[in-house]
Amino acid sequence: MKLTNDSYVILLGTKNFTERYYRDKIGWLKISARGQKFRMTAEQVLNHLLPALAGIRPNLIVKITHRTRPHLHHCPPRRSITADKR
Repeated sequence: MKLTNDSYVILLGTKNFTERYYRDKIGWLKISARGQKFRMTAEQVLNHLLPALAGIRPNLIVKITHRTRPHLHHCPPRRSITADKR
């Protein structure tokens, strides 16, 4: 069983909306309740998740699911930046 960060999906929300957080090849990605995608750092994911886990925001529901085969989302290739501008 693979237990790396890209094996999990974090669902965070209330009874009216749900946001999804997962890690792909580039980094963490948040899918909002409206379907918009936002790149995030690991620290930003924790800043969203910790208040719910600590009970500071009791209305929030947290669910973490494990994926045996992480879904490979299509990500555009990174472009290399060269210092030579000829």
